[in-house]
Amino acid sequence: MKPHLVLFGAAHWAILLSIPAAAAALAWAARRNPKPVRLGLGLFLLVNELVWYAWRLRAEGWRFPEGLPLQLCDLALWMTIAAALGGRVWALEIAYYAGIGGSSQAVLTPDLWAPFPSYPTVYFFLAHGGLIATVLALIWGRVARPRPRSAWRAFAAVNLFALAVGAFNFVFKTNYMYLCRKPPSASLLDVLGPWPWYILAGEAFALGLFLLLGLPFRNSGDRLRNLGTRSSEVT
Repeated sequence: MKPHLVLFGAAHWAILLSIPAAAAALAWAARRNPKPVRLGLGLFLLVNELVWYAWRLRAEGWRFPEGLPLQLCDLALWMTIAAALGGRVWALEIAYYAGIGGSSQAVLTPDLWAPFPSYPTVYFFLAHGGLIATVLALIWGRVARPRPRSAWRAFAAVNLFALAVGAFNFVFKTNYMYLCRKPPSASLLDVLGPWPWYILAGEAFALGLFLLLGLPFRNSGDRLRNLGTRSSEVT
């Protein structure tokens, strides 16, 4: 059995540094030919996710109510796929705020249950790192950008999702989005107090982070970087 990933060890640092590097390279390509880049990224994330679902179904079987895509990063991932394949800016906005905030925390302090580099851990970093790289590539590549006040809209969308997930947790005794207890591995929640106070502190932290992430786009106007495209769609 191979050892678990060492937090901020050499392999972990290599993964962390590869994400912005890949985003920068993809953004460079997107500035020259945006549509193939965004469609390719969307297809990559979609296929990666479907292969993961197939693997889990074969390896573990159907385990309702466990294993459902009800984590914050699941929401961000599917919004990223919708933005890349469907060309929707509202999806990109949710993916940007929830994805950069949530998936960055995930790759910095990964909650891994399998040894590295087994397929589950490879999938984990491909999904979370691919999400971050895709969102940054679309923005840095001038394919699309969040609109003014998008931080508030994304915050409202995330909270609506959390309310639905919280109701599911209550009925089925699950812990999606860590609304009922903290993850066993180290995470930012460890410094936010006990349950339920860490949820309230997390809300305040998330809102502050969203507003901070929205600062570069506060005067961007209701349009995309690429002129001549509709404001509701990605090029």
